[in-house]
Amino acid sequence: MKKTVTAVALLCALSSTAIAPTFAADDDEAARLKAIEEYRKQIADGNPSDLLAMEGEELWRTPYGPKNQSLERCDLGLGPGVVKGAAAQLPRYFADTGRVQDLESRLMTCMEQLQGVKPEAVIDAPWGKGERARIDRLVAYIVTESNGEKIAVDLSHPKMKEMYELGKRMFFYRTGPFDFSCATCHGKDGQRIRLQELPNLTKHEGAAAGWGSWPAYRVSNSQFWTMQMRLNDCFRQQRTAEPIYGSDATIALSVYMAANGNGGVMLTPGIKR
Repeated sequence: MKKTVTAVALLCALSSTAIAPTFAADDDEAARLKAIEEYRKQIADGNPSDLLAMEGEELWRTPYGPKNQSLERCDLGLGPGVVKGAAAQLPRYFADTGRVQDLESRLMTCMEQLQGVKPEAVIDAPWGKGERARIDRLVAYIVTESNGEKIAVDLSHPKMKEMYELGKRMFFYRTGPFDFSCATCHGKDGQRIRLQELPNLTKHEGAAAGWGSWPAYRVSNSQFWTMQMRLNDCFRQQRTAEPIYGSDATIALSVYMAANGNGGVMLTPGIKR
């Protein structure tokens, strides 16, 4: 009997020893999640993108370029000069160019047609410099005017369907020396890098959260990132060739993400770590 009691006591002791670290790990995880939530609340208090949006609104209304015209007649898809809600319905097919365009590429078209600014001036500019800096501020203004609107990307046009399928293939295409695809980071639930959750962009909830919160201000480097720049950084992390600014490749990826997020709410500009 004594041996039996001793054995049971030993078993209980071993069991409690094994269970204790589990409880500690759970407590650590809860504390970590709480700390992350507090950090997010802190960085969300005062978004520097608001200042860029104010500058962008001024740029929208100010004559510029060889033609010395403003962008107030720019058609972002809802009619000339209509900004409210326009970003929530982009990318979209534009009959005047015969192309599917996202916000940045459409601004390039308006700048060329209305102001005489050549697309090359944007494409060849460094990130955050020259004409790209101008577009960054315009983007901040335009997406702010869709904050709170529902994502509503129309896939009915055949070219939109083509771009969606191209974007989907690109999303899952593995490339670069590390054999990464977009889906490597954004094709599963529950993935995270440091303090940043990685939304599953193949599902509605993740796509709505991911697409709906970009463009965004990056606290870690004090920069405002448009979607073109965000996608460029994904290619950089894949260690593969940099896409051309405003290319069909980046637009197709945007169509795929935006359409997957249809019905979600735009919370732009976002603020990220």
